[in-house]
Amino acid sequence: MSQVVPAHDSHANVSAPTYPPRSAVFGWILFDWAAQPYFSLITTFVFAPYFATHVAANPASGQAMWGFATAAAGLVIAIMSPVLGAIADAGGRRKPWIAAFGALFVIGASIMWIGKPGDSSVILPLLIAFGLATIGIEFATVFNNAMMPTLVPPERIGRLSGTGWATGYVGGILSLVLVLGFLAASGDTGRTLFGLTPLFGLDPATHEGDRITGPLSGLWFIIFVLPMFLFTPDRAAKTPALGAVREGLRELRETLSTLPGKPVMLTFLIANMVYMDALVALFAFGGIYAAGTFGWQTLQIGTFGILLAFSGAIGAWLGGKLDDRLGPKTVIAGSMSILLLACAVILSIDRDTLFFVFKVAPPMPGKLFGSPAEQVYLALGVLIGMAAGPMQAASRTLLIRLAPKDRITQFFGLFALSGKVTSFMAPLVVSIVTAVTMSQKAGMAVLVVFFSAGLLLLSRVRA
Repeated sequence: MSQVVPAHDSHANVSAPTYPPRSAVFGWILFDWAAQPYFSLITTFVFAPYFATHVAANPASGQAMWGFATAAAGLVIAIMSPVLGAIADAGGRRKPWIAAFGALFVIGASIMWIGKPGDSSVILPLLIAFGLATIGIEFATVFNNAMMPTLVPPERIGRLSGTGWATGYVGGILSLVLVLGFLAASGDTGRTLFGLTPLFGLDPATHEGDRITGPLSGLWFIIFVLPMFLFTPDRAAKTPALGAVREGLRELRETLSTLPGKPVMLTFLIANMVYMDALVALFAFGGIYAAGTFGWQTLQIGTFGILLAFSGAIGAWLGGKLDDRLGPKTVIAGSMSILLLACAVILSIDRDTLFFVFKVAPPMPGKLFGSPAEQVYLALGVLIGMAAGPMQAASRTLLIRLAPKDRITQFFGLFALSGKVTSFMAPLVVSIVTAVTMSQKAGMAVLVVFFSAGLLLLSRVRA
């Protein structure tokens, strides 16, 4: 177990701060690897579309219910993130918080195995389990992010963040390959993407290959988060638990009261609130939208996810280098412009129509991505992956460059707040519009408005 190191004093040893060895950085980077399968397998490419198309009555109502659950979890995260961040800054330690919320995530994810197809009695407990898992992994991420400034010099923060995101995407790719190639089978053929019978006797008829993604995500997290606990040093404990709560709440009140006097930070947090809201909804509903529009099943959506994650890994790695060279604001703005364009084009695609006017052949059963509309959607997925990773990685480095070093976890809490306080709003608005119009396309149109507003607000941030 690594030794606990004290936080750097802001007045002493400023000229030559010391940083932990590479093993500590490696352990920290693996947190993204450990967490990413939940987002790849559960919230985007496998379980969410499965829930909408096989557990819920129909894809539109499934999209709406999933959105309401995402919104509820986002509201809890929004309220509690800055409070917990302030308490952690006052107390000093981050690992105990990561362990506690990691355990909550594992429990919630494992319960998702109960989601049997066509069983309406499991819908509510399934959505509650999804909410618990989401809260756990998001809170654990807040405290993991706060460890970044103690690991590398400031001029390498962008590369560290980008490498973490890229590593996470690679973990997402491998988890998707594992599920699609060995566990999840087509209901028609009973075979996986590799033409195999599912391992462990998983039954394609009851979609056990889709449902196993919950427990698998939890097990994956337990295994790959261990190097962070073993090799990455934590800050020293500064205040006993009860005192840390009082001190943390006092500092949070002070920080919130001074935010109006920090217009750059305030504008950035509002901008992050808006564009991260749109990104959460885009990933939450991208697979569901494809399932409803093209009739994609797990194998098609999972393959789409592998392509998106692969492009995301490349984008995050390149984005980290561009971050250190051009600055995080430029990277965020460029990434958001690409996402805005991709959303606009998605709305112009239907089963047999491209760009609103061009009639094309519809998808053919048994032919993987054989129609022009599906191929364009694949290309848009690559663009989204290339842009999403750099935007998220550069956002946390911009926060580090703007925030006071002695309150970094607190500001990461506010960062999570800004990324979550309305993260329930975009899924909620998408869900409401979808439910009212019974049109998935009308619901997705909301994202164009959110991305446009985020880009406008970011332009006012003077980094």
